[in-house]
Amino acid sequence: MADHLLRALKDEGYGKVRVEGLPHCDWVLIDTGDVIVHLFRPEVRSFYNIEKIWSVDSAHRAAI
Repeated sequence: MADHLLRALKDEGYGKVRVEGLPHCDWVLIDTGDVIVHLFRPEVRSFYNIEKIWSVDSAHRAAI
């Protein structure tokens, strides 16, 4: 998926984008300058639980 997205961005003229995480492909970050894309394998996404971190009713927000 990351390779496909990188080719599409290049074909559309977005120039050089920054990429991190491709060697392991657990969590790939693609930074186009205006947009940042995060691609996770399902078990990695589940481990980090990003949606819970940013939810409005998150426990760490309630403590503030």
